[in-house]
Formats: sequence, structure tokens, C-alpha cells
Amino acid sequence: MTVPAWLSVVILGVIEGITEFLPISSTGHLLLVENSNLVSRQSDLFNITIQSGAAVAVLAVFGGRIRDLLARVTQPDARDYLLKLALAFVITGVGGLVVKRLGFTLPKEIAPIAWATLVGGVIIIAIEWALRGRRSLRDDVTWAVAVAVGLAQLLAAVFPGTSRSAATIMIAMLLGRARPAATEFSFLVGVPTLLAAGALETVQALRHPTGPATEWGLLALGTLVSAVTAFVVVRWLLRWVQTHDFIVFGWYRIALGLVMLTRFV
Repeated sequence: MTVPAWLSVVILGVIEGITEFLPISSTGHLLLVENSNLVSRQSDLFNITIQSGAAVAVLAVFGGRIRDLLARVTQPDARDYLLKLALAFVITGVGGLVVKRLGFTLPKEIAPIAWATLVGGVIIIAIEWALRGRRSLRDDVTWAVAVAVGLAQLLAAVFPGTSRSAATIMIAMLLGRARPAATEFSFLVGVPTLLAAGALETVQALRHPTGPATEWGLLALGTLVSAVTAFVVVRWLLRWVQTHDFIVFGWYRIALGLVMLTRFV
């Protein structure tokens, strides 16, 4: 039995807030819950816009860091860091527009997302094992890392279930960045990426409405719940990465992918 509309929105907002910045795929979790018939299926507008709430949470958590970068924008290190964030965002944005113009649409079927979730878990574990004992990881972010993170975001956008945070953090670590530095850059570049995606989807929905009418009050509720939940999760994860790896998330993804394949495919 489907729960009331407002409760469906709260559940989906909590799931989005928890999963957007953990390396476990927010899209996979949202589709899993929607296909369970526990909550009502939402539009792409809803699923993308509530990501904006998670992005706002990152702004709140990293407020001090962002103000420091902007205050020192004339200094080479701060200016270069901001430019690298901008480069990663532009690569993702331009690539996303090209993909959209080519007529690519996000898959709604469970199977490809389940496989992406499962394979992503295997890759996380493989990378973590490969990096064990490696002590030369650095805290700086190079231009090559910025380019790789931008491409990783694009990969996650094209293949739902990949997980934006997992793809960006793991590629930065493979390129020699320390986990906290990779996590911070991933989270910060996710802010303009998620906000832009939400804004674009909203504009398109207003210009070319399709499907059921959008209930803006419920959309706002889901976004607010997502923001509050993501704020708590991001603060927790920043402490976690100081002393832990992501292997537990890799095993979780494998288990979730198997559940999705056996239950819904």
C-alpha cells in the first residue's frame, strides 16, 4: 500500500539526503523505494530538484571554507582552487548539454542501475585494496584531478547508479589525492553541479510541462527534508574519512545491487 503523498515525499527526501554524498548511489535508492510500491513514483523534476537541497547543505557545512577561498581569491592558491572547481563544473555541464542534445535519456529500468550499483561496489573495493599501504597521497588538487573529477561527474550523470560522490572521490584518490582532500573537492564541485541541474530541470518543466502536474508544496518539502538530512550526513562523513576507508560502502553496494537484481529484474 502506498503511503500518503506528504509522507512519500519525506521518505524520498531523507533517502536523497542520506545517499547523495555517500558513495552508494542516490538514484539507485530512490528507484528501489519507488519500485517497492511503498511510495508514489515521482517525476524527474522532483528527483533532480531535491538534490538541490543536498547541495545547499554542503554550502552550510563548508561555509567557512568557501568564505576563506573567496576572501583570498587574489592569492594564487585560493584562485587556482576556485578555477579548478570551475573547470570540473564546466566539463560536466558542457558534457551534459552535449549528451542531452544527442537525445540521451536517463534509464528508468532497474537492471542497468542495479548493475551499475553492484559493479561500482566492486570497483570501490578494488581501488581501496590497490591503495592500501600507499603513503604518498597528497592534499593538493591538480588540474588533471579537476579534469578527471569533471569527467567522473559526467559519467555518473549518464549512468545512474554510478554515484557522483563515489566516482569523483575514487578517481581523485587514484590520481594520488588523500581521502579528505578528494572528499572536500568532490563535495564542493557538487554544489554548482547539483544546483545547476535542479535549476535547468525546473525551467524545462515550466516551459514544457509533461506528465502529472507538479505539486510545488510537496517539492519544497522534499527539498527541505533532503537539505536537513544531507547536512547531518555530510558532517558525519567528513569525520569518517579522517580514519576510515570506503570498503564498507563497496560491500553495501554489492549487496544492494544483488537485491535489486533478484527482487526487481
